[in-house]
Amino acid sequence: MKICDLTQFYSPVSGGVRRYIEQKSAFLRRHRPDCQHIVIVPGEKTASSGDDTVRVYTIASQLLSRTSRYRALTKLHLVEEVLEKERPHIIESGDPYQVAWKAVASGRGLDIPVVGFYHSHFSESILRTVGKFMGPLAVSIAEETCRKYVTTLYNRFECTFVPSPILAGLLGGWGVENTHTVDLGVDDEIFRPEPADRAATRAQLGISNDARLLLYVGRLATEKNVRTLFDAYTLLRARSREPYELLCLGDGTQRSSLIDLQNQTPGVHWMPYCSDPAELARIYRAADLFVHPGVQETFGLVALESQASGTPVVGIKGSYMDRIIFSDQKQWATENSPSALAEAIEGKFTIDLRAAGLRASEEARGRYSWRTVFSRLLDIYSDVVARYSP
Repeated sequence: MKICDLTQFYSPVSGGVRRYIEQKSAFLRRHRPDCQHIVIVPGEKTASSGDDTVRVYTIASQLLSRTSRYRALTKLHLVEEVLEKERPHIIESGDPYQVAWKAVASGRGLDIPVVGFYHSHFSESILRTVGKFMGPLAVSIAEETCRKYVTTLYNRFECTFVPSPILAGLLGGWGVENTHTVDLGVDDEIFRPEPADRAATRAQLGISNDARLLLYVGRLATEKNVRTLFDAYTLLRARSREPYELLCLGDGTQRSSLIDLQNQTPGVHWMPYCSDPAELARIYRAADLFVHPGVQETFGLVALESQASGTPVVGIKGSYMDRIIFSDQKQWATENSPSALAEAIEGKFTIDLRAAGLRASEEARGRYSWRTVFSRLLDIYSDVVARYSP
């Protein structure tokens, strides 16, 4: 089977979607020699690379952000040229904008079934923005517009993958038909507890072995709620005698806020990106606690990787991420505020974090390995291809 992933949610420093696609390529290369993987994404220039098993096509696209490095893929005729050349058996569309509509149109024109992956509940950020600047009537109109848009687009796919059963239920209530809950996963051979490398990794990062090291991995973006994390850390340093330090790994529009935090508060460290999964696993293991301030995550891949590596997670209750947390959430914040998050962090340090991390690792690695995820996904692909009638 030849599988094509098509998305513009992809950049040299992007997170979950890119990780999902790259792990799919690795799985197919290792375990399914009967499959080929075609990837079509935006890039600095139009080019192709790879081999007969995995081939990546980049299409020259305008840069939207110098920090996140996301690009707007607008040369849609080049997408069709690749699809005509490769003729995949199935196309998976990974974003909800113009590229998704092109995937649907090209699939129909070439008699190829197209499925969608609803990676991000993008309407939540739209409604939050409308609510910030306009009244309830505008929010109601925006909500109805988002609902109609989502149902119109995603009902054109043969099926839609959703990374949360709660979110799948919400989309079903909106009218999206034929959804499948498909979890993201973790490479259980890389993200695993290895306590022996903790001190060495901290030494490389310039972090004291005695520090209470808090870790954040992800985009430094407003929608990731990182300002709440930064303000919570400021509170901790001001009121606690404990040696808290914070390491943020990622980049984005809120980098200036992180730089301000570094200038004003001791113990703040920053890395723009880590492309090596093994090195990322070592960073997870070097931390005492992973802090995830997000309130609109559809899955929470970094939280899963941290737990698989043996480092427990704390955050704010109420996101779709709650179901993949395998340690006690009694200490988690019950409201989205810096003081509540700071109290939750302090509360976590009252338990045996090492023991909690080992228990969470066993659950995360046992239930969410990429091998399990992609084996199920390929079964769905096969069923879609077999049932497809142009």
